[in-house]
Amino acid sequence: MAAQVIGRRSPQDAAAVAEHQRRAQRRGRIIGIGRHLVLALICFILVAPFYYVVLASLKDSTGIFQYPPKLIPFPPYFGNYERLLTDTAFPRWMLNTLFVATSVTVCKIFLDSMAGYALAKLDITGKRIVFMLLLLLLMVPFGALIIPLWTLVYTLGLLNTYWALILPALANPLGVFLMRQFILGLPRDLENAARLDGVSEFGIYWRIILPLIKPGLVVLAVIIFTDQFMSFVWPLISTSSDDVELVTVGVAALRSHGGVDYGLWSASAVMSMIPIGIVFFVLQRQFLARSLAGALKQ
Repeated sequence: MAAQVIGRRSPQDAAAVAEHQRRAQRRGRIIGIGRHLVLALICFILVAPFYYVVLASLKDSTGIFQYPPKLIPFPPYFGNYERLLTDTAFPRWMLNTLFVATSVTVCKIFLDSMAGYALAKLDITGKRIVFMLLLLLLMVPFGALIIPLWTLVYTLGLLNTYWALILPALANPLGVFLMRQFILGLPRDLENAARLDGVSEFGIYWRIILPLIKPGLVVLAVIIFTDQFMSFVWPLISTSSDDVELVTVGVAALRSHGGVDYGLWSASAVMSMIPIGIVFFVLQRQFLARSLAGALKQ
């Protein structure tokens, strides 16, 4: 019957259908071109600042202010990187930053996952009150905690030490909240079966919970490492020597050494981005694929 109906169509109807299909195809091509143009514009806006910083780091002081500017410097000038590594304490700043960020990340992953397991799965008296207090702490701005935190660290004699940079960062409740929300989505049958087999609570956490929350641990590790690597205010007021100074504070202090050296600043910015870029590219597949799929699931 459908074939008979199609066969009865007049030439005018067939031409109208063909014209409608051609218009739909042209509309689809126009929409596709517009979408690609918008994405290209957004990509340019995001990439242009990074390209400019890399470009400035490969020019000398004369080339930076040259007009019209060269989009591809040839030959590239690596003197800014040489001066950064030899004339400043940048290697020490980077080593301090990597040590502090890695230490905080490892400790936070262990402590936050244990606290999240306790709040999510264990029958503890007052755990709802504890969870509400954690939510309240998330709403307190860091600026309100600087003076009491500095006073406490000063009283303990920890100023200008690694402990002053590591211990306060461990008190951030964000990781506990994320781990609790992720662990709540795990079935109770697994832990109940383990308890029937005589496994201790720490054994359940170590053998069952941790393997199942690897997606959440990856997301939390990226968040903590990036936050610690880019922290500035607290390292600025808690350290005063190159021995424990972090890269953010050290780079900001370069301005006081002989005025503004834009080439040196640009080289320090490029070098500072490398560790974060490595961490993200190593974990990007797990971070992007699992962050929304499971790590923040309630």
